[in-house]
Formats: sequence, C-alpha cells, structure tokens
Amino acid sequence: MPDHVDKPVLDDETLAFAGRVFQYARLGHADELAELFGQGLPANLRNDKGDSLLMLAAYNAQPETTRVILENGGDPELANDRGQTPLAGAAFKGEIEIARLLLAHGAAVDGTGDGTRTALMTAAMFNRTEMVELLLDHGADPDKRDGAGQSAAEMAQAMGATDTPCQLAKAKRPATKAL
Repeated sequence: MPDHVDKPVLDDETLAFAGRVFQYARLGHADELAELFGQGLPANLRNDKGDSLLMLAAYNAQPETTRVILENGGDPELANDRGQTPLAGAAFKGEIEIARLLLAHGAAVDGTGDGTRTALMTAAMFNRTEMVELLLDHGADPDKRDGAGQSAAEMAQAMGATDTPCQLAKAKRPATKAL
C-alpha cells in the first residue's frame, strides 16, 4: 500500500458548492444547511483549514445555525487544524448563547481538541468574565494547565486581562483538610 494517497481533483462546480456551504455556516443560513443535511450532507464537513461547519457557525456568532448543525450530528469536540474546538472559538468571541448550546450538546468543558488550551483559558486571556463564569458553573477546572504549564489565571495576567485573574482566584477549589 502506498505511503500517500492522491487527493481527488475537484471540478469548479464542486468547489463552488463547497464554498457556498461554508459561507452558509459563517453567515447563519440555518435553513439552507438543514435542507442540505436532509439530503445527506455530512454535518462534520471541514474546510482546508480544518474548520468544521460547527466551528465556523460558533466563531461567527450564528446561534441558530450552530443549533441546526448540532442537531444534525455536528461534533462539538471536532477541533480545527490549530487544535481549537468550537467551544474555545465561542469563548474567544464571547458568544455565551453559543457556548451554552455547545455545552448542552456534549462539548467537554475542559476539552482541548488537539491543543492544550481549554475554553476557560481562552476566555480568561481575553477578559471574558461572563464566559468564565459560565464555564466555571459547568465544572471547568481553574487549576488545569496548558502544555507550557500555565493556568488560565496566569495566561490572563500575561495578556493583561483586568478582571478574570481575580475571578479565577475566587473560584479556586479550597484544599481539603486531613482529618
């Protein structure tokens, strides 16, 4: 068996169709996507950067489209080529409604995709206090460390976030005393 597999060459019509599908996710064309899913379009289709339809909808503040993709089998843990999950994308953008949808459909609150940063780390870095609160309420671990050994609070401080470091310090789980 060969070490590589040649990618199929796609004609202009197919490429144009794919471009439209990804635009539907970005721009919030939920009805059009729902119709295509009904015709067999896979919900976990990804573009050349590894962004799934769900990632594009979540990142571009499209809650209804996010819901439609999730209800048609979109994987909330499918990371893009940079290791980012849709929940991390929503955290970065401060999209609370979308984060709630993703969590309700099984997104791992401390998931890291193929990377090492959680959505809590991302939210903290960009001083998204409401998002930090939501993620903590869903069980996010404020003590979790990324691949470089940094916590969400340390990342937030390094980025100059003004509110989230204190918010995370208050959320730290108290140490249990030995009896």
